[in-house]
Amino acid sequence: MPELPEVEALAEFLRERAVGRVVAAVEVAAINVLKTFDPPPTALAGLEVVSADRHGKWLDLGADGLHLVWHLSRGGWLRWYDAVPERPARPGKGPLALRVRLDDGSGFDLTEAGTRKRLAVHVVRDAAEVPQVASLGPDPLDPGFDRDALVRLLAGSRQQVKGLLRDQHLLSGVGNAYSDEVLHAARLSPFAVAGRLGEEEVDRLDTALHAVLEAAVAAARGRPAAELKDAKRQGMRVHGRTGQECPVCGDVVREVSFADRSLQYCATCQTGGRELADRRMSRLLR
Repeated sequence: MPELPEVEALAEFLRERAVGRVVAAVEVAAINVLKTFDPPPTALAGLEVVSADRHGKWLDLGADGLHLVWHLSRGGWLRWYDAVPERPARPGKGPLALRVRLDDGSGFDLTEAGTRKRLAVHVVRDAAEVPQVASLGPDPLDPGFDRDALVRLLAGSRQQVKGLLRDQHLLSGVGNAYSDEVLHAARLSPFAVAGRLGEEEVDRLDTALHAVLEAAVAAARGRPAAELKDAKRQGMRVHGRTGQECPVCGDVVREVSFADRSLQYCATCQTGGRELADRRMSRLLR
């Protein structure tokens, strides 16, 4: 799933290529992705694109008073064309969900792979009309999100720190992959209780949260949309690298599996050498 760094890179990509252009047409190939009906997608035609923004993991293309807002979810992606195929987008069995044509012949497709269709597209007059956007927590890369803000977020929480980092109502933009990376950099167990972290642990988490995300944004910046997925995978130290060597200490990267996802960690770096129990098999170790 694209997370804050990739979505920020996509927003910058669209600012460079779409802002200033006029929407020629919006073609819907998968009606299930549309979560709103008024205004209709066709209302965007003829409007100038004036902005491309990110809200957590949501993208927002602003066009003269309307906003095309979407969440790529796990299997979604944006495919850019310097010259959009002439054939209109039509319903079918392929991954194409929605196509945006611009007045210079360029544009993009929103696609979704897999059988679990979760790509969500909204056409609204204000991005805050999308409930999931309105309920987002603070952005960790916002200049106002400092150590004190993190302390307030952690205070009294009984959540495991991994879950807190992924909770979009508490902190926007961080998902499964980057929470693994942040916790590895902070040398914290994913199952540590957020409200029980000590001062030094909070310091490490604050430093890692900013350093990991800022480095990932820098690595993604300027890349074509087609390269962002591979760039994300290549930048991971532990996430998705089960059985490989930890680049910090040389220990093997371990995994805990859940029903629909998994997490990766280094026991030497993060849990004092203790292996975390698989949640499917037994009670978690802390």
